[in-house]
Amino acid sequence: MTSDSQFNAIRPYIGEEIPAAVERLSQAEEFLTLFSQMTRVDKSKIQEQLQGITSREQFQAQFFGPTIQRLIAGTTKGVTATGLEYIEKDKSYLFVSNHRDIILDSAILNVLLCERGCHYCEAAIGSNLLINKWVTDLVKLDACFIIERGLPVRDMITSANLRSHYLRDVIYENKDSVWIAQKEGRTKNGDDRTQHSLLKMFRMSGPKDFVENFKELRVVPVSISYEWEPCDDLKTDELYQKTVGEYVKTPAADMRSMQQGLSGFKGRVHFAITPPIDHELIEIDEQANNGDRIAELAAFMDARIQGNFKLWPNNYIAYDLLHSTNKFASKYNDEEKENFIRVMAEKLEKLEGNRSILNNIFLEIYANPVKNSIEHNYSSPVCE
Repeated sequence: MTSDSQFNAIRPYIGEEIPAAVERLSQAEEFLTLFSQMTRVDKSKIQEQLQGITSREQFQAQFFGPTIQRLIAGTTKGVTATGLEYIEKDKSYLFVSNHRDIILDSAILNVLLCERGCHYCEAAIGSNLLINKWVTDLVKLDACFIIERGLPVRDMITSANLRSHYLRDVIYENKDSVWIAQKEGRTKNGDDRTQHSLLKMFRMSGPKDFVENFKELRVVPVSISYEWEPCDDLKTDELYQKTVGEYVKTPAADMRSMQQGLSGFKGRVHFAITPPIDHELIEIDEQANNGDRIAELAAFMDARIQGNFKLWPNNYIAYDLLHSTNKFASKYNDEEKENFIRVMAEKLEKLEGNRSILNNIFLEIYANPVKNSIEHNYSSPVCE
């Protein structure tokens, strides 16, 4: 059971922990100020929304769900989704997606699922993001479970085994689904790849039989596409610092990424939900050993996620600018191209460094999904 004490270090809040955390959150001035500014809702109204909450379901229904809806309305041109018909209302799933935004990737997915009456997702979040008490309270009230970061090598296997048992228990109990990114941390450069160690972690707690193991988890690859990445300038700066020297991420940088991800303009947003991986496992199982099976499964998931990525005009513009070509000129117009160049210039003007390198890094963030589409010939959605 996910309420077992063995999971206390990583699980969301339960029982009497919930009203106590809600009370702390309603008195956290930094939280109230930040969310009031982002949602344009008075602090007193936020406190009113939090009153009387005693369960995670109430927290989602009364506060966090409506807050995400306001942010969607205020910072996007709308969210679209395909593939929701593959998700049965009475089943739990393991959603594995590309990861572009710290909070919104799983939060928007939960909005889409809740609108259809499907199981809510418990979302994985790195322990490095638990910057202070109110952030910890917020995410653990919103059913996040913790992925421990920065562990000594000797502790990594123990931690992975605990997480494996936890997410399998959540799905087995059939009360919630689970969302987890396909790799550790957000994709900074737009090149979405599934981490083999993640799939190995999934296997730790299940039966030895490869097919049976992954069938139990009901793995659903999800592809998330933002027309404008709200943290593209922050990602550009981080990648640049890593290129020219050493980059040390601070809690302040993580907080800025979370805040900008929530409040920054995203344009159009699309979620492509693909069918649970099922019969494909039989073919993958024909590989000679588990290492090859994991590699084949990762490649299959990459094909689902990359192949169903919604390519916006910005992606094609960035590819053409990066490669000094007009290969995809039919995919955008002059106004869209001029707007992209203007926004890019405004964002990069605030960064220090070699302009040419900064430009190329920024362009790659948007161009790499097109590059993957070309390399793998994703001419149509790969979700059958």
